[in-house]
Amino acid sequence: MTSVPTSMTAIAISEAGGPEVLQPVERPVPQPGPGEFLIRVAAAGVNRPDVLQRMGFYPPPPGASDLPGLEVAGTIVAVGPGGDSEHLGQAVCALVAGGGYAEYCVAPAGSCLPVPKGFSMAEAAALPETIFTVWHNLFERAWVLEGETVLVHGGTSGIGTTAIGLCKLFDIKIIVTCGSADKCDAARALGADLAIDYSAEDYVEAVKSFTGGRGVDAVLDMVGGDYVPRNLACLADDGRHVTIAFQRGAKVEIDISQLMRRRLTMTGSTLRARSADFKAALADEIHRTLWPRLSEGAWKPAMDQSFALAEASAAHARMQAGDHVGKIVLTI
Repeated sequence: MTSVPTSMTAIAISEAGGPEVLQPVERPVPQPGPGEFLIRVAAAGVNRPDVLQRMGFYPPPPGASDLPGLEVAGTIVAVGPGGDSEHLGQAVCALVAGGGYAEYCVAPAGSCLPVPKGFSMAEAAALPETIFTVWHNLFERAWVLEGETVLVHGGTSGIGTTAIGLCKLFDIKIIVTCGSADKCDAARALGADLAIDYSAEDYVEAVKSFTGGRGVDAVLDMVGGDYVPRNLACLADDGRHVTIAFQRGAKVEIDISQLMRRRLTMTGSTLRARSADFKAALADEIHRTLWPRLSEGAWKPAMDQSFALAEASAAHARMQAGDHVGKIVLTI
């Protein structure tokens, strides 16, 4: 087993601002505590929450690393006190609360999953954040079932492309919105049943037309603001609305009587600050239910572009430009 150095290169946020504030720094290699693994990082996923943290809008939860990065893939090189050394050398991907933009990262053991058969490290690093988010919010909070229809905004984002893939695996129809005709083409190529160019048509009317006036069973929303009442108009009776972000604002006005008359459910969640026990339980369910399908080759994440760790600022610039389709990753 290769020895672990005492220092590493990491990407820190020098101050709140644009992509240029992401700067390489030297940091001590973190030490795993009880119930934790130290991972030598091969690749780290880039996600919208990383951008928000860099801009000063999404601080890490108490006790988490100040370094950005919520998902990694790599090799376990050390275990915390009382840990089992049999895990050393295993290739894993992991959901972390921060610290992923670095050569080494500490991860809770319960949030680590084996790299699926046939996956590269970059592909594995693109899994945890979006799969945990989509699984929890679509399949647990919105309790979407086989044969139902869902609406997901941001169809070519990491969340959107993951939602398309998981819905296809479980025979759920998926409608997505995108910002251009080209992105709609990309979403349809990935398996979306309907892709709506929101810059050219009213997505509420398009959803109603596609569903014969019934509406969808669930909406996964990361837009918020004035989209929320329009999302509710897209729902069928007994429909479920799940909010995971609010890019157009956190405050909305809705007709509460509509929820009562049509028996609608509104809920939402954030993942980063949830407890290690919660994330471990979620990881276990995903491992049992989804991981065998991935190892059979049933689905792989849509990959956009890879950047070297030192090019983290370029990766963020690409994400903010909004031209990407699928996941952006940093490789080490």
